[in-house]
Amino acid sequence: MLYLVGLGLSDETDITVKGLEVVKRASRVYLEAYTSILLVNQEVLESYYGRSIMIADREMVESNSDEILRDADKEDVAFCVVGDPFGATTHTDLVLRARELKIPVSTVPNASIMSGIGACGLQLYNFGQTVSMVFFTDTWKPASFYDRIKENRSIGLHTLVLVDIKVKEQSLENMARGRLIYEPPRYMTVGQCASQMLEIEEEKQEGVYTKDSLAIGAARVGGKTEKFVSGTLEELCNQDEALGPPLHSLVLLGKRTHELEHDFAREFAVDKEKWDRIWKADYAQS
Repeated sequence: MLYLVGLGLSDETDITVKGLEVVKRASRVYLEAYTSILLVNQEVLESYYGRSIMIADREMVESNSDEILRDADKEDVAFCVVGDPFGATTHTDLVLRARELKIPVSTVPNASIMSGIGACGLQLYNFGQTVSMVFFTDTWKPASFYDRIKENRSIGLHTLVLVDIKVKEQSLENMARGRLIYEPPRYMTVGQCASQMLEIEEEKQEGVYTKDSLAIGAARVGGKTEKFVSGTLEELCNQDEALGPPLHSLVLLGKRTHELEHDFAREFAVDKEKWDRIWKADYAQS
């Protein structure tokens, strides 16, 4: 059996009892380590699980999945994913490959950012499409997220923006020369995300959101040092110090924010009076 095991959002103790039983009995245990990270390192996981763990980077998962699936028709293999295996990041390709090889597959779900973000005070059923924000470069500034946010806001829904992480990435030069030299890990912050959003709005000028649009910055959701800061997009450009270390996410409020949502998120506000004023003018449900 191939088991896809969700590890939850924070540390070694977030794994479910069912997931831990799978990990302990599996012949091999892999940790998918390029779409997200836990707030503890590999050694802590190995100590708690009582098992050695093999890191599965992007290259292995996307190009060498046969190694992960080796003998999984005869023994149990655990493929561990931060959050939920089919939450913010899906591993459909791996499951389809297993099916082709007649390998049975079972999923052990867990909390992901898609559910954990409810701790910011916004009701999960008021969220629309989730979008991703990547690091911009001088020549590459993808803006597909903009139209998805526009669709969400047209019907009053909130938007969860997942921000980029770069783990075991090569520079273009090293990639072109075939050199296996990797860049240091980089984790996008709420401030960088908000700044890039405003940069695209400045270019498009469609008014999907503005510097005064209300948003919530989230950091280390589900962890012991979980932190939220709410305010305008302009204010959140300068709140990285308050939010602290990775991982970050951002939520852009929809236009039909309920009063209870407002009251909850207000406690995190940079400027509570400004938060109240903008909400009453632009967000309060009629």
